[in-house]
Amino acid sequence: MRFALLALAALVGLAASVPAHAQDRRGDNAFGTGGGNGDGRTVIQPYIEVSQVLSAELTPGDDVLTFTQLAAGVDANTQGRNSGASVSLRYERNIAWGDDQVDTDTLSGVARGYLSVVPRALTFEAGGLASRTRLDGGGGVSSNPLVREDAESQIYSIYAGPTLATNVGRVAVNGFARFGYNRFETENAAFDPAGNAVDVFDDSVTYNGRVTASTRSGDPFPVGLAVTGGIFQEEISNLDQRVRDAFVRADVTVPVTPSLAIVGGVGYEDVEISSRDALRDASGDPVIGADGRLVTDSSGPRRIAFDVDGLLWDVGVLWRPSSRTSLEARVGERYDSTTYYGNFTYQPNSRSALSVVAYDGVSGFGGVLNNALAGLSSDFTAFRNPVTGDFGGLVSGGEGAGLVGTLGSVRSAAFRGRGVRASYQRRIGRLDAAIGAGYDRRTFIAAAGTPLEAADGLTDESYYVTGALSRQIGQRAIITANAYANWFESASVGGDVTAFGASASYNRSLTQRLSGRAALAIDYFDSEFSAEDFAFATALIGLRYNF
Repeated sequence: MRFALLALAALVGLAASVPAHAQDRRGDNAFGTGGGNGDGRTVIQPYIEVSQVLSAELTPGDDVLTFTQLAAGVDANTQGRNSGASVSLRYERNIAWGDDQVDTDTLSGVARGYLSVVPRALTFEAGGLASRTRLDGGGGVSSNPLVREDAESQIYSIYAGPTLATNVGRVAVNGFARFGYNRFETENAAFDPAGNAVDVFDDSVTYNGRVTASTRSGDPFPVGLAVTGGIFQEEISNLDQRVRDAFVRADVTVPVTPSLAIVGGVGYEDVEISSRDALRDASGDPVIGADGRLVTDSSGPRRIAFDVDGLLWDVGVLWRPSSRTSLEARVGERYDSTTYYGNFTYQPNSRSALSVVAYDGVSGFGGVLNNALAGLSSDFTAFRNPVTGDFGGLVSGGEGAGLVGTLGSVRSAAFRGRGVRASYQRRIGRLDAAIGAGYDRRTFIAAAGTPLEAADGLTDESYYVTGALSRQIGQRAIITANAYANWFESASVGGDVTAFGASASYNRSLTQRLSGRAALAIDYFDSEFSAEDFAFATALIGLRYNF
């Protein structure tokens, strides 16, 4: 999977090979790379780092660990007429000084880009994510990598596919096709303290496609018309689960004023979630593999967990008073129950942007990651923890801040996910800041007669907030700060988790390419999954060389 992510970064980097209007090289800034906004600017910044790290356990014990941290990475942003890409990729090796400590290595980062095959008509896009988390009681939260290696896990996600945007006469034709792969790697965390296996997602493959034919209001009809067909499918390795959501619908847009319209749609959907049973031993108990996950009985029949087909509909409003403000809100019926979804964006100027999204859909854990990646702009900068180097899921860019990799529950069962997420970024002089927050609710769906049946109907909830800011000090120094908080409420007994932390760093250029840095972080975890709460303070001092 790591080689796949490196290949994806190279693929996204193909956008940089398309000639831009101008190119230059710049030193690193607080957030990674500079924005391009399609202005023909290319910034590619490879680097190496060496640091000394001291981590002190504040509670429940008082252990002090010392590491030498070696890292290599690249931050890149390229924006041209027919291509665009942003990449933040980092490999890190922590070498422990104590004989009883374990060396660790991590690949983390995020990439998103596109390349026009036919200018303004057909493009190819791709994205990838590698991140680390701490797993407790079935919930994933932001992690300091020097905290309890037995609770750490790695997340990978990649996707790629073509996007179409063209016109056939007065009819606009838009569509996309995406293929994705997702993996959650965990070892000891797959077992609770009593030695019982915890239901944890393994990997999945996703397929997502959609095509829309539409006309604008007043051209050629007084109202806008659209016809859309789409399908989403996720194949989850745990018990060979399959989520399939296919639909076709027609929509109408009725103008009320130049900036306000009533929108509505009606259509047909066919949604099915199914799986197989686990392999059983002589006593009829499910067989658990060496990785702590259930072993699938591949020869058994598929068992239906959810099957809905019939009418879907929704109505709402579309408000666009200017090119900088947009609101769409809808309510209706889907998945045989009430649905709400919509979005709001506000970008009053080039220095600030606000985005709010409400969502509702069925998928597995991997589908959430792929959709979040596809929703990112190809022009962004990634925020990283200044002590650990980890990517926490927050980015900012020309289209505003964005969130990807906010995990919540990591159960393997498929679910209906509903929630809201918001992000805001602001630049004031030499100060840059971004914040993201959200709420996620997942109601699980599992087939009767399988080991996952115990999760059917259960609901896990997550609340999260993360933020970062940077302040340029003179021409040679930068101060940065990051903070996060996560609250995970599990339907399982003993599964609730609270995690929060903050970090700050000071970076100063020593020469044109060499810089020194010092950083401090504090992390706290309160988990019902373990008997003790954990709090850690970590300090770092090191050097970075930009090529």
